[in-house]
Amino acid sequence: MAQLPNLDNAPINISALRERAQKDLGAILDSMRGKKVLVLDPQLSGPLALIAQTSLLKEHAVENLFYVSADPVQSECKNVVYLVRPQMALMRQIAAHIQQDNQRQLQKNYAVFFMPRRTIVCEKVLEEEGVLANITIGEYPLYFIPFDEDVLSLELDNSLKECKVDGDTSSLWYLARAITKLQEMYGVIPHIQGKGKAAAQVSDILSRMQREQPRPPPASARLPEIDSLILIDRQVDIVTPMCSQLTYEGLIDEFLQINNGAVELDPIIMGAQQGTTKKVKVPLNSSDKLYRELRDLNFGVVGQVLRQKATSMKQDYSDVTNTQNQSLSDVKEFVKKLNALPEMTRHTNIAQHLSTFTTKPSFLSRLSVEQTLVEGQSYDVSYECVEEVIQRQEPLISVLRLLILLSITNNGLPKKHFDYFRREVLHSYGFEHLFTLNNLEKSGLLTKQEMKNNWQLIKKGLKLVPEESSDVNPTDISYVFSGYAPLSIRLVQCALQNDWRQSELLRLLPGPTFERFDKNQVGPAGDSSRLVALVIFIGGVTFAEISALRFLSAQEGMKYDFIVATTKLINGQNLLKTFIDDPSAVH
Repeated sequence: MAQLPNLDNAPINISALRERAQKDLGAILDSMRGKKVLVLDPQLSGPLALIAQTSLLKEHAVENLFYVSADPVQSECKNVVYLVRPQMALMRQIAAHIQQDNQRQLQKNYAVFFMPRRTIVCEKVLEEEGVLANITIGEYPLYFIPFDEDVLSLELDNSLKECKVDGDTSSLWYLARAITKLQEMYGVIPHIQGKGKAAAQVSDILSRMQREQPRPPPASARLPEIDSLILIDRQVDIVTPMCSQLTYEGLIDEFLQINNGAVELDPIIMGAQQGTTKKVKVPLNSSDKLYRELRDLNFGVVGQVLRQKATSMKQDYSDVTNTQNQSLSDVKEFVKKLNALPEMTRHTNIAQHLSTFTTKPSFLSRLSVEQTLVEGQSYDVSYECVEEVIQRQEPLISVLRLLILLSITNNGLPKKHFDYFRREVLHSYGFEHLFTLNNLEKSGLLTKQEMKNNWQLIKKGLKLVPEESSDVNPTDISYVFSGYAPLSIRLVQCALQNDWRQSELLRLLPGPTFERFDKNQVGPAGDSSRLVALVIFIGGVTFAEISALRFLSAQEGMKYDFIVATTKLINGQNLLKTFIDDPSAVH
C-alpha cells in the first residue's frame, strides 16, 4: 500500500476522519479473535489504501489478503473476514467460497462486513444460497475517504447513471449519511445552498436525518467548523466534464488515469532501462511539494516552471562547486534542494510524456472543436466536426463527449441530426451500443431539440467564456480550460456572493435552486477572518474543477477555504463508461 496522503494543512482536522476509519477497521478485524485472512471487494483495495497501510492489518492479526473472485480462498486459516460493497454478485461469490469449504469439510468462521452499510437484498441472497447461518454480519461505516487535505470522496463509481437511468437513489442516501457523519465531528453546518434535483433530494434526506437525531442541549452543542455547504448536481453542468481538462493534474487524469490518488506508469516513461516491465506507481497528493505547486497550473506553464527550477538548481550546484569559501549553512541549503531532485525528475518525465499527447494535431483540433461548441456560435461547423470524428473511427467515448457537448450547448439536437448521429454511431461502433445511446437519452445527456437555446443566455450571463483569459498569469478560473470557466464553479461563486435564489439565470438550468439556514446554529468556531465552505458534487467532480476552487480560495478578498467532496473523482471518459452497458465493448 502507498504512503498515506499528508492531511496536516487541511482547513479543518480531516485527519480525524482517517483516524476514525482506522479505528473502526481495527475493531472489525478484532471482532474475530486470533489469526485471520481478509478478503476484499476488489473495488475497495484502492480506497482502503488511502485509509490504512499494511502494517495496520498485521497489527490486527491479518495473515493474508485476498480478493473476492470466482476462485476459492486458498488458505488454511480458520477465520475469514470479508469486507465488501453491498452487491449481489459479490454475495454469490462469497456463498460459493463457503459452499466449497463445506464440501471439503473445512470448519471455518466467516464474517461479512458491508461498506458502508448492510442491505436486506444482500442478506436475502446469502440466505437463498444457504450460507447466512454460517456468517456473522456487520458494517464498516466508511463514507468519505480523504484523498487529500481538501478532497473527500465516497468513490461510488456509478452514482450519476444509477440516479438518472436506473432510478436507484441509494447513493444520495449514502451522501446524506456521510454529511451527517461530518456534522457529528465538525458541528451542524448552518447554511446550505444547492442546485439540481439530486442536490434537493440530498438536502431533504439530510433534513430528515437531522430531525430523527436528538439535538444536543445548546450548552453542549458543538460550534460549527464549516460555515457553508454548497450542493451541486452534476447534471446541472455536464458541459465541464465533457471538455478536455488543461491543468497538469487534469491532463494526467485525461491521458494516464489517476486512480485512488496515484497513477501507474510504464517504467520507460520514468526513465527506466529497456526491458524493465513492472509499472511504477506514483502517488499524487500534497505530500509531494513540487506536485502541490504544479498540479493546478495550466499545462502550458508547467514546462516553464520546471525549466526555471532546473536552472536554479544548476546555478546552486555551480556556486557550491566553484567557490571554496562557502559556509556550511550554504552547503546545507543546497543539500536540502538536492532532496527535491527525485520529485524534479519524476515530474519532468511525466510532463515530457504528456507533451507527446498535447502537441498532436488531433488533440489541438479537438480543443478547437470543444471551444467552438462551448461558445455555441457555429452549429453547422460543429456538426461537421463531430461527423468527421465518427468517420475517422475515433474511440467511441471521444465521439460521445463531443456529441453530448453539441447537444447540451444547443438544448438538444434537431430531430434529423439526432436520428442521423444515432444511426451513424450504431453503424460505426456496433448495434450493441443501442442501450448506451438509450441510457444517454434517458439521463438527459443526449436529447432532441424541443425548446429555445438557453446556453447563450447562461454563457453570457455567467461569463463562461471571458473576453480575456490568461493561462500564464490567470485572473479568472477560465484558465483551467484555456478560456472556458467551469459552469459549476461559477455557481459556487454565485452562492458565495449571495446571488443564489434571486438569479434569473439559475432558473434556466435544470432542477430546483434552494437555500436554507439552521436558525438554531451560532456562527462558526475559530478565526472568523477565514471561513470553510464544503462544496459537494453529486455525480462526480473533475480535477480541473478542484483546481478552479483552489484558485478562487487564493484570490485577494476571498474569505473562504474550500473542501471539495464528491461521490466520485471523474473525467469525461470514466463518467461515460458507466453509461455503457458493456464497457469492454468500447474501442
